[in-house]
Amino acid sequence: MASSYYKLDITDRTQIRTKGSKALRREGIVPGVLYYAGEANVNISVDKMVLFHALQSGQRIYEIEQKGDTQFTMIKELQYHPVTDEVIHIDLMRVRRSEKMTISVPLVLVGESDGVKEGGILSQAMNQIEISCFPTDVPENILLNIEDLEMNSSKSVADISLDNDDIEILSAQDLNVVSIHMPAAEEEPEVEDIGDEEGVEGEETTEEGSDSDEAGGDSKES
Repeated sequence: MASSYYKLDITDRTQIRTKGSKALRREGIVPGVLYYAGEANVNISVDKMVLFHALQSGQRIYEIEQKGDTQFTMIKELQYHPVTDEVIHIDLMRVRRSEKMTISVPLVLVGESDGVKEGGILSQAMNQIEISCFPTDVPENILLNIEDLEMNSSKSVADISLDNDDIEILSAQDLNVVSIHMPAAEEEPEVEDIGDEEGVEGEETTEEGSDSDEAGGDSKES
C-alpha cells in the first residue's frame, strides 16, 4: 500500500489545436487531457522531465492539484512518437479515494522453485494482474511464491493469496501464471559409418597392385 503519492505538477492548457500542441512539445511540454466520469474533460500539460520522473517512480496513482483542490489520478493512456519513442500525449483519469478502482499491477514471482533446481525450465505466462481496490490500497506489485513449484507443474491465479481483504483479484482464477517443464532433449547428430567402404577401397587397391606385379612378372619371363 502506498502511504504517499508522487506529486505530478500539471497546468491547464489553453492551446488545444494541433499547432499549439506541437509548439508545446518543442518547449519540452507534453499536452494531455484529464478525464473524470460525469464531468467535463480538462486540457492539461506537464513538463516532460516531471513526467519522466513520475513514470520512473513506479507508482500507479499520482497526486495532482486542480484549482486549489488536491486530487488523485492514474494514467489512462500514453502516446509515443513513432521514431523517437518520446511521450507526446498523456491521458489522466481522476479517481476518488473513497471509490474502488480497477487497475493492473505487476505480478512478481518469489523464490526459486524445486523444479528449476532439478533442471527444469520456468515459463511465466502473466506479468500483470488486474485488481479492484481503493486508490489508497494500490500495491506496487502482487507476489506469488513459487518455491514449492515442482517439475511438470504450474500455478494459476487461484494460487495467489492477498493480505488485504479490500483488494479483489479480477483476473480469471483459472489463468495460468507460471509453469515448470523439462528441457527439450537434444538430438545427437548421426555419424555415417564409412569404415567398411574404406576397407573395400583398400582391398581394390591391393588387387590392382597384385595384377601389376603379375604383369611385371610375365614380362620378365618373356
